[in-house]
Amino acid sequence: MKTATIVGAGLVGSLWAVYLSKAGYQVKIFERRPDIRKAEISAGKSINLALSTRGWKALDAVGVGDEIRKIAIPMTGRIMHDLEGNLTYQPYGKEGQAIYSVSRGGINAKMMDIAEEYGNAKIFYNEKCVDVDLENGIVYLENTENGEKSAVQSDLVFAADGAFSAVRYNAMQKLDRFNYSQNYIEDGYREILLPANTDGSYKLDKNALHIWPRGRFMLIALANEDGSFTCTLFMPFEGENSFETLTSKEAVDRFFKKTFPDFYDMMPDIADAWEDHPLSSLAIVRCYPWTHGKTALMGDAAHATVPFYGQGMNCGFEDCTVMWELMQQHGDDWDQIFREYQRLRKPDGDGVQDLSLHNYHVMRDYVADPKFLLQKKIEAHFSEKYPDKWMPLYSQVTFSHIRYSEAFKKGQEQDAIMKKVMAQFDDIESRWNSEAVENAILAELK
Repeated sequence: MKTATIVGAGLVGSLWAVYLSKAGYQVKIFERRPDIRKAEISAGKSINLALSTRGWKALDAVGVGDEIRKIAIPMTGRIMHDLEGNLTYQPYGKEGQAIYSVSRGGINAKMMDIAEEYGNAKIFYNEKCVDVDLENGIVYLENTENGEKSAVQSDLVFAADGAFSAVRYNAMQKLDRFNYSQNYIEDGYREILLPANTDGSYKLDKNALHIWPRGRFMLIALANEDGSFTCTLFMPFEGENSFETLTSKEAVDRFFKKTFPDFYDMMPDIADAWEDHPLSSLAIVRCYPWTHGKTALMGDAAHATVPFYGQGMNCGFEDCTVMWELMQQHGDDWDQIFREYQRLRKPDGDGVQDLSLHNYHVMRDYVADPKFLLQKKIEAHFSEKYPDKWMPLYSQVTFSHIRYSEAFKKGQEQDAIMKKVMAQFDDIESRWNSEAVENAILAELK
């Protein structure tokens, strides 16, 4: 019997168990935390996730996509809220295209069910990984409840244990020539749960991602199944308009009333709920190599990113797709599979991080900028007319399987073209959909 050990029963680990089971492996998953399905998961436990094309492909390939569709809410675009409460709607893609809001707790619980049911995996809880023999596929564990130590040997070990991976920290990072960096951005986040109306209905349009862009900081909201919204305030830790200035209920109340008046109207008791969720930080983790001996890093353990493109989970799921395709090509030649997996995926792990940082600035600084919105409008119009010549960057990342590294490069080229073309016309606002503008873009593309 072929055996595999997965460290981490999160989203990627649970999905990968189904793939391995399909390939004839007996799978054991070891999770440091207790079984979250037995705990009460509140809707606002952690930043809601956005499932898009890459994630659906990975789920559907092993027939579990429909299980997740039951708990996913489609969002066809983003709605910007300005200081006066005016709304601007910006579609994400073409007619019928959407990204899907899922609560992290909800999808994680569902993925564990799927790992057990579809993947015949056994999940062991409260088991902390303390060391790994990478060459021989031995995972050393310690039970967090009774302190009991154990060792599990298998043919393969997959570390899907997140940004602060114990496998990477205890074993990989001790290897010679292992490259590793961890960079925190200067902003943190705090979650706020906007409850449903008393009749259970939504206070905002549930089929959109809501953004209150305010220059150096922003508030976002994504719908949950129960009529509530998981809202997240992203802002600097220090300085003017920062978390360090919001240390009293009075300060929080004043800040929301002044900065997000329409949100404040919906949640006048915001100051009371402010401490319900902790203030958290955001980091980008880069490392290489991702494999050694019988062991491979997947998902955030290999390429943790910040959440501003909604691609962290999708990228982790795409790791499963890529690894699976390599298994189809190379059978059980894991040396070859691991070699190609890291060679192929590393540029895309970097790519998704570059894209996430880029979109962080876009969402924070530009989505309220009329020039930026006009540029997006011109791009969408041009792309509709010439779909073979132009696909907007957001669509490349969210609604296609173009490699992240290629999308990032292409996006930079397109942005340079648009800025050059827009600078050629003083009256661009009134002529944005004219033949002259169209021809100028075509000339740049030649």
